Amino acid sequence: VQLVESGGGSMQAGGSLRLSCVASGYTYSYCMGWFRQAPGKEREGVARIWSSGGSPYYTDSVKGRFTISQDNARHTAYLQMDSPKPDDTAMYYCAAAHKATLGLWVGLNLNEYNYWGQGTQVTVS
Repeated sequence: VQLVESGGGSMQAGGSLRLSCVASGYTYSYCMGWFRQAPGKEREGVARIWSSGGSPYYTDSVKGRFTISQDNARHTAYLQMDSPKPDDTAMYYCAAAHKATLGLWVGLNLNEYNYWGQGTQVTVS
């Protein structure tokens, strides 16, 4: 599985941005997650989604502002960022977790994810 993110850029607080993650070698049953890492901070989970995993799951700081979705036909996962704040500035990474194919629950722990993209920078001012 290879993951390629796009859609990052600079924006003002209160705007909106949509990140995309295209997967090759993708199976719809993988769990797709978005993570971020700000300078000097550890990488943290933002949101995750998968077809058999019930409702999408978000970290508290983005609930009500970010929306994760996926288009299985296009092998693409999205992260819609609405009302962003300067604290959302980070490199955003897409990741895929194989364990979802085994029917196991997947959260936002980095160790649960097997495949990672190169990241796309988001800067909010």
